[in-house]
Amino acid sequence: MATLFPSAEDEVPPNAPLAERLRPRDLADLCGQEELTGEGRILRRLIEADRVPSMILWGPPGSGKTTLARILARHTGARFVFFSAVLAGKEDVRRTVEEAQRDLFDRRTRTILFVDEIHRFNKAQQDAFLPHVEAGTIVLVGATTENPSFEVNAALLSRLRVFVLKPLGEEALRKVLARALADPEAGLGARGVRLDPGAERVLVASADGDARRLLNLLEAAVSGEPEGPVLLTEAALREALQRKTLAHDRGGEEHYNLISALHKSLRGSDPQASAYWLGRLLIAGEDPLYVARRLVRFASEDVGLADPQALVQAIAAKEAVHFVGMPEGGLALLQAAIYLATAPKSNALYEAYGRVAKDVAEHPAEPVPLSIRNAPTDLMARLGYGEGYKYPHDYVHRIVAQGYLPDGLSGRVYYRPGEAGFEREVKKRLDYWEKLRREGREEKRADG
Repeated sequence: MATLFPSAEDEVPPNAPLAERLRPRDLADLCGQEELTGEGRILRRLIEADRVPSMILWGPPGSGKTTLARILARHTGARFVFFSAVLAGKEDVRRTVEEAQRDLFDRRTRTILFVDEIHRFNKAQQDAFLPHVEAGTIVLVGATTENPSFEVNAALLSRLRVFVLKPLGEEALRKVLARALADPEAGLGARGVRLDPGAERVLVASADGDARRLLNLLEAAVSGEPEGPVLLTEAALREALQRKTLAHDRGGEEHYNLISALHKSLRGSDPQASAYWLGRLLIAGEDPLYVARRLVRFASEDVGLADPQALVQAIAAKEAVHFVGMPEGGLALLQAAIYLATAPKSNALYEAYGRVAKDVAEHPAEPVPLSIRNAPTDLMARLGYGEGYKYPHDYVHRIVAQGYLPDGLSGRVYYRPGEAGFEREVKKRLDYWEKLRREGREEKRADG
């Protein structure tokens, strides 16, 4: 059900969570996101001028998306309607749009529709917004923790401005914490809660850039203490805090961020970073076989014949995970990752495949040369199949000058070995064979 936000005068219940009681009501109280909401910055200017466009607020949990929406509600002359994508449906959208049309034509009042977790709306639900955003009937403000490039329809996304909110930095988190400890009404100021330096450091680190998490952890730690003034020590806080959960979502952006970090660390020949990102993935619960598949891909894409053992190591790690399972299989994956990170690098195979794919797409029906076709029947032999073929093993160097590519692609060079690792030897061989062909040194073996 769509509901209007509470007005600025509405009181937050005294038993509401600490994070809700301390939610900023004005831009001046907002900690973090200064690049968007600081003095003279773009989002602040739009809010103050009451010229809010349709937009996406994209950022991690606790970065201030809903808070910004509430501030919009209090600082705009528009009617502000709140949707939760978890609860709302197409019928709610239809009803809200009808009301927005009446307000726009009867009272010249705009409607700002805020959709929390817009990424949870399916394609059909998102499509329902498109004509009304285009017509200006509603101003759509969506909040999402997921990359909108993946989760919001391209047609809708092209009509929205995307504002990226970042995790709160240490300074911003400390400001939030200081306000929570000092505020005598909404915060813990009347309680007399203090933190020693170690406890403050642990609390800020455990928040992972999430203001709501920071305040929830603080509230949980204090709730276990007796009434009256309390000094939270580092030891007491560590005991109170639950084990920190690593940020990872198999279907979301963080999944791709971590995989990208692992791949680029391997490519950059950094075994330390490779070990860290591999551990982040596995400890966060990533499917180990997915990681193994990425290592196998890397072995061919970024190492290739610079070290032919790279692919062997990656396949062996995959088999080890199958055989011993997890967590023991993690060591095999780490072994493969370290091997790949420290191996010589070459993307010659990757580039060769790209050149081949291009020619196959542009010349899809090039005929196989007659000389290298088999002739299993008399008819095929009479048609010239296999005619003129030279059997390389009949020659001293096992090299003869004959064409193997289609006539239309003669002379194409797809694989170009580099100078790293074993590819140096491959390059020497290819150069030597080409020299033999050019010189026409097709000496037949005496026993051929």
